[in-house]
Amino acid sequence: MYYHLKNISKRGPKVPSSVIQTSRKATSDKAGNMELAGKIKELATSALEGEGHFVVDVLFFERQRPTKVMVILDGDNGVTIDACATLSRKLAALLDEKNVINNAYVLEVTTPGVDQPLKMKRQYFKNAGRQFKVHRKDKSIVQGKLESVTEEKVTIREVVDKKESKLTEVPFDQIEKAFVMVSFK
Repeated sequence: MYYHLKNISKRGPKVPSSVIQTSRKATSDKAGNMELAGKIKELATSALEGEGHFVVDVLFFERQRPTKVMVILDGDNGVTIDACATLSRKLAALLDEKNVINNAYVLEVTTPGVDQPLKMKRQYFKNAGRQFKVHRKDKSIVQGKLESVTEEKVTIREVVDKKESKLTEVPFDQIEKAFVMVSFK
């Protein structure tokens, strides 16, 4: 489960933030929005309280009216709904004050869902000890327990058979995408 909060702003009705559970498929910043995404990410980062949270990504859904701006927030020790709500309110005020987005928009602050690949090294560190699936650039897949993380690589314990396992090191520059595997045991 993850949270996201909506805050409609800029020529749209001001509504209280609401919590919504959803599944989504999003694309990363479009080339034309990279500068805007960078500015929004910078403002969001400046609005964060403490050093435990960080902005993972800013996504745009321009085909929707009003345009949806999604800020993905993560934390070294997780993220609470209160942290999402606080960032949503602060960021909406900053975006309006600085007139960053000229049209009506919907701002959503969300945590990464389980279907989202990791995008920052910081996310790997916080997930050490969990089950992992790494897609390498050579199209091979490594799956197992994330044993350790350094600035250069991850080490995964792969199960070979019921009694045997092996450690596999994967440098970050060889990772295409990586996911935390959710266990329902």
